[in-house]
Amino acid sequence: MTASAIIPHWNHRELLEILLPNLRAQTRPFQEIIVVDNGSTDGSAEFADQNGARVIRLEKNLGFAAAVNRGIEAARTDWVAILNNDVTLDSLWLATLMDAAEREGADFASGKVLSAADPTTIDGAFDEVSRAACACRCGSGKTDGPIWNTPRRIRIAPMTAALFRKRLFEEVGPLDERFISYMEDTEFGLRCAIAGRTGVYVPLASAKHRGSATLGAWSYDTVRQISRNQILLCAKHFRGQPWLPVVAGQLLWGLLAIRHARGIAYMAGKLAGWREAGKFPRVTGRVPEQELRTILTASEKEILEIERQTGFDAYWRVYFWLLAR
Repeated sequence: MTASAIIPHWNHRELLEILLPNLRAQTRPFQEIIVVDNGSTDGSAEFADQNGARVIRLEKNLGFAAAVNRGIEAARTDWVAILNNDVTLDSLWLATLMDAAEREGADFASGKVLSAADPTTIDGAFDEVSRAACACRCGSGKTDGPIWNTPRRIRIAPMTAALFRKRLFEEVGPLDERFISYMEDTEFGLRCAIAGRTGVYVPLASAKHRGSATLGAWSYDTVRQISRNQILLCAKHFRGQPWLPVVAGQLLWGLLAIRHARGIAYMAGKLAGWREAGKFPRVTGRVPEQELRTILTASEKEILEIERQTGFDAYWRVYFWLLAR
């Protein structure tokens, strides 16, 4: 089995200066390292080319989803690893994930991603999605501990650092480029769940993530994009689902944005999402609404159980309290 590393990239050449040597240190080598450059202006593409990467140059910044799709189309391997440009991998990362995925017959795999600033803190492990169309990066901000050391089946692999069978994107479809950046991996994971495709979480495969190195965790653009894409996720998949969780979860997320002084970005994203939602055909029209409801309910229950075991974040505490009323 062979694997390609796919790195969507926009500026911040210094991140490639760290990541490219790190990838070459894998005990099971990548057959190719593909940097998809989203129109960088700081010499990133030239640096990647000079340091052994295969570079796909895009004329402008088309976003994360488009860059990943171009990389997958160009890959000539059985597996593709999708990596943020601000991660570093343990030397056994690829070997560990590939062995586990092959052994379990899984279509994708993710490992334990730790915060580069504080390696005792989880950056993310796997994703779930609530009935409110809010994604949950499970483990984010939590202290590393036994719960994160247990392998498990997963529905959604966060594309911070994850491994996928290349043919999965042919069978389920590529990332939806209309999402541009943020939540495109959630939407793809939901399509995988609908199609009955699952992955594995393998905690022995570890990585470190600097986190939001390109835009910032609560930048205006980040909040606007997430707010917009929550609406688009609803338009594409949530029609016919209960409205109360959506209203409660989206309003709470807005309050969280206001708390971070990003209320205007939140509203701008929602307005953009509403304007674009009508262009989205109902992808899940072939899937019984009850079947999708079962997937979303199971995913939300997983979030609740994890929060119970690790301590509730304020958002999820209030969300589940409201739904229990």
